[in-house]
Amino acid sequence: MSAYSSDLDLKVTDATGNGVEVDVATNLLTGTIRLSVLWTQEIHLHPDDAERVAQSLLQAAEHGRRIVRTHTPGTDQPTDPGR
Repeated sequence: MSAYSSDLDLKVTDATGNGVEVDVATNLLTGTIRLSVLWTQEIHLHPDDAERVAQSLLQAAEHGRRIVRTHTPGTDQPTDPGR
């Protein structure tokens, strides 16, 4: 079983039609976000698809914050050493 939960509603593929896909997933243990470009190293997106990816990343970020808050007992704010 994977620790990652992908955005199953995000169905974005390369604008050139080569089958490359984008995946946005939240690590359910740590709250980190994984952005994957599947099958290649780059993807070309139509503007509407780029916006959908951005929205998916924003939703994943909020989900990740909730996970971190849940795993940080006694605090209302997550502890983020990177900030």
